[in-house]
Amino acid sequence: MCGARPENSSNESVRIPTKSSTFAGGAAGEELAKHGMETAGVPPAGPCTPAVSVIMPAYKTSMFIAEALDSVFAQTFKDYEVIVINDGSPDTEELERVLQPYLDRITYLKEENRGPSAARNLGIRQARGEFLAFLDSDDVWMPEYLAEQMRLLREDPSLDMVYSDLRFFGNSGPSRMSYMQLYPPRSSEVTFENILTEDCPVVFPSCVVARLKALIQVGSFDESLTYSEDTDLALRMAHRGARIAFQQRPLVMRRTHPGSLNATRQKVEQGELKVLEKLGKTLDLSPGQRALLERRADARRALIDLREGKEYLAVGRFEEARQSLARANVFLRRRKLSMAILGLRVAPFLTWSVVRVWRVLDRGIGAGLRKLRQVRA
Repeated sequence: MCGARPENSSNESVRIPTKSSTFAGGAAGEELAKHGMETAGVPPAGPCTPAVSVIMPAYKTSMFIAEALDSVFAQTFKDYEVIVINDGSPDTEELERVLQPYLDRITYLKEENRGPSAARNLGIRQARGEFLAFLDSDDVWMPEYLAEQMRLLREDPSLDMVYSDLRFFGNSGPSRMSYMQLYPPRSSEVTFENILTEDCPVVFPSCVVARLKALIQVGSFDESLTYSEDTDLALRMAHRGARIAFQQRPLVMRRTHPGSLNATRQKVEQGELKVLEKLGKTLDLSPGQRALLERRADARRALIDLREGKEYLAVGRFEEARQSLARANVFLRRRKLSMAILGLRVAPFLTWSVVRVWRVLDRGIGAGLRKLRQVRA
């Protein structure tokens, strides 16, 4: 394992890069220079240039980050560096106390809070490796994670990104089934279209190893996004023609807890809708791709409206509930949901008091999720 660069391993603040001034050295510096982007602040890579740069953003994860780091240092593949980015975390004092024993083995950076995408991009600009591996600081890798991911990339040099399956874990222990067992892939081909339809599995950041060059070519992570930034990156890479593959071995443990980004379902759904609307405006799409993306966006809007309608109904805001449910049913076309909408128009209190309405809404959400996975052009 390549050690940390001494000049960055302390807990001193790092100057925040601006649009015209970025930090980069090593492989990242070379790639940024090729694409006409300025580099400053970091000396060229030394004699120990790692194959993989492990990038770990940290925000309110001081109680979990030691476990995440231990899982990195337990890897059977050893040719890597570790870059930890403190994203303006409010628990910085405790975070730095936990990181103290690791400082001779990591590069530690600090910036004001700008979100996970900006933190990862700061790590990318510091990276010296040809490949980037992302690990959220509350997740855990299996010991063979990097070895298996690098094996795929070395066996097929045309691949730009690979990702693995995962299991969820939390206070109740690990999930019995992995994500890809719960949602079996319908295709082994990772394309723009198959990502939209979820015919290939969803991409999670902690499961990804990618070529640094491929990420820089698409502009890395979109720093305006807090949620679904991983989906956005995968879609942009696939649209550009990047070759992406996945393996169905659960090599990652993804932690679920109240503070995790993936804990807020509604915000994740709203984040994905923001991504779809953005890509519809910024990508040069074929008619088929555009139809597929718009239908996916319609399905996501319906789910958001359905959950919103249920929340309005719970607090007795009947008219807002009826409007939200009516918007959702334009896409879902559920007969019982139509009856509930009519009931809210003519007899809202009676409708509110009928427990079965809640079952109708729950079934509607289930139907919406099924339709989301059945999106076709």
